[in-house]
Amino acid sequence: MLIKKTVAFFSSLKLTVTLLAFAIVLVFVGTIAQADEGLYGAQAHYFKQWLVVGANFFGHKIPILLPGGYLLGTLLLVNLVCAHIYRFQFTTKKLGIQLAHAGVIVLLVGQLSTDMLSREMQMHFAEGETRNYSESATDYELIFINGDELTAIPNRLLKAGDELKIDSLPFAIRVKSFWKNSDANFRAPMMKNEAPLTTNGVAVNFNFRPLPDVKTMDERNVPTAVFELVAPSGSLGTWAASDWAGDASLVEAMRNSYAQQLGMGMAQKIAGQLVAPQAVEVGGKKFAFTMRPTRVKHNFSLTLLKATHTTYPGTDIPKDFRSRVHIDNPQSGEKRDVEISMNHPLRYGGYTYYQYQMDAGQTVQQAGRRPTSVLSVVRNPSWLTPYIGCAMVGLGLVVQFMYHLVGFVSKRK
Repeated sequence: MLIKKTVAFFSSLKLTVTLLAFAIVLVFVGTIAQADEGLYGAQAHYFKQWLVVGANFFGHKIPILLPGGYLLGTLLLVNLVCAHIYRFQFTTKKLGIQLAHAGVIVLLVGQLSTDMLSREMQMHFAEGETRNYSESATDYELIFINGDELTAIPNRLLKAGDELKIDSLPFAIRVKSFWKNSDANFRAPMMKNEAPLTTNGVAVNFNFRPLPDVKTMDERNVPTAVFELVAPSGSLGTWAASDWAGDASLVEAMRNSYAQQLGMGMAQKIAGQLVAPQAVEVGGKKFAFTMRPTRVKHNFSLTLLKATHTTYPGTDIPKDFRSRVHIDNPQSGEKRDVEISMNHPLRYGGYTYYQYQMDAGQTVQQAGRRPTSVLSVVRNPSWLTPYIGCAMVGLGLVVQFMYHLVGFVSKRK
């Protein structure tokens, strides 16, 4: 009796309508919240969660409890499967309907697996540079390098007040502060009235301060961590690691800013102090460290041979972005050149490379800058499921339509 009631509940049309109603509410709330939380924040808070606790609504915190995107998708999938098995008849007459519903099931499974398994990264390089890794646009890591050994600590573990003990490091990391977004300014001699943020490293010459998280797609956060390194013999001092020092484009922007104020000579010295290596020595081993975007290594490399940015004649309207890259795969011995353009991505090694951004063309040449390109790198193991699901739905509708059409024509004859 309990089994029948359970099956009847999960296969009922009332459950379908209720779930769709909650989905409409969730999409509405999540869309409005993008103004306060940004696109990625809203996706993580509302659609990539099982339960949503609290919502941002036009700048106000609303105490609300909603089923998240994962929970709604899973329940809709269970509802559809149960209805498909227990309510529909497996006959030739219903073959098209069965195939169409199976296609919808494939779409739901594919969407759920895409959200949970896919990963989107970026590859930045200038002409002539080679990359065998992709970088996250939102996640960062604090890395320690000792010779060929590298220890990466994800930014989600850098919580103020925590003490991290990593087996590969001979010291503990006491996190003083972690700012998801920050600003950096040079501590000029006449401005050194306040004590520096740390006792060592880059923060002796630069002031770092927290900033509100950015929300728009064309901006990004620049994280900074302040921490104390503690070895068994005692403290190794307080340090700061920031992506301000690890990102070449940010360093260049700071150099150009100070060049306008103080001249290029002084700007070069300031930039040099910003990127000065930071390291500690414990037990005869030297550990250098920095903050950088989370990296994913590939078994092959791409070299940017040419970045082409063309516009429509007489205008600044972009016409085409095109990157010519050289693939070098030591495992397969493959070496070849390919072009990646706005509507022609490269699928290789389980990744899809899309043309995302570019800094090239006559303006770049006149400014004396090296042309650069940014590729959006997507790894999605279930990328075929939307095509398969849509094909199944379309075929099912055609089969069902043809079945009734043939029957109608036969009766007329």
